[in-house]
Amino acid sequence: MEVINTIGRRKKAIARVYMKEGSGAVKINKRDAADYFPTDVLQYKMNQPFAITDTEKKYDLHINVDGGGQTGQVEAVRLAISRALIEVNPDYKPDLKAAGLTTRDPRMVERKKPGQPKARKKFQFSKR
Repeated sequence: MEVINTIGRRKKAIARVYMKEGSGAVKINKRDAADYFPTDVLQYKMNQPFAITDTEKKYDLHINVDGGGQTGQVEAVRLAISRALIEVNPDYKPDLKAAGLTTRDPRMVERKKPGQPKARKKFQFSKR
């Protein structure tokens, strides 16, 4: 199996995943995954596609993540891993889709408008 390259996005975070068969080693920005995503919730989110498809410890991952915060980054990684697994075996798609892991979340931060302090907040109005 050659290296499979996929991309995942969430808010401002972009994750590029390079997946190949191996022993389950995961490197994120040249660091171990447990160091990069220290909490159990983040590690659970990252490993969700593998748990659903019963492919834990079957693939080595090299991941480059940029932008956003921890949650946005881990959800971008999750989407990229899901896409890579579907590329390996299209039979995984119904299970991953049912869990909601193949959908790109389109919610982004709304831009600040001129003449306002924030995106929707307005300056205090004085009638007199």
